[in-house]
Amino acid sequence: MTFEEIEILKKRALRFLENGIELLEKDVLDLAAFNFQQFSELYLKYKLVEISGEYPKTHSIKRLLRELAKLTSSEEKVAKFIEENIDRISNLENAYITSRYIPVEFERKEVENMREIAESLKKFVDSIQ
Repeated sequence: MTFEEIEILKKRALRFLENGIELLEKDVLDLAAFNFQQFSELYLKYKLVEISGEYPKTHSIKRLLRELAKLTSSEEKVAKFIEENIDRISNLENAYITSRYIPVEFERKEVENMREIAESLKKFVDSIQ
């Protein structure tokens, strides 16, 4: 990928985060959840491609985090982040399927938690070298 393509991936991820926040404020919870999941997935893919030039074809945030750990000297740090946030990361992963394919309604607190983990994930990923 070129530098421009990498930057597009990053900008698109950040737009998903911004859109998720706006949708949460408007109480459009299913689409907000989907946007927070998409942000997390794309932001991790952006970081992976920035480091290695590629990323795995997956929607799994846990897998993407583990790939990041393999490419950096942060395996323990990533393992700790996953362990401390496993429930919220799993909820984000589930949001991909449920918000797209299953007629289910999210609770506001669930989506607020998704926002929090998405923002925490951004800070975490930005701290990885």
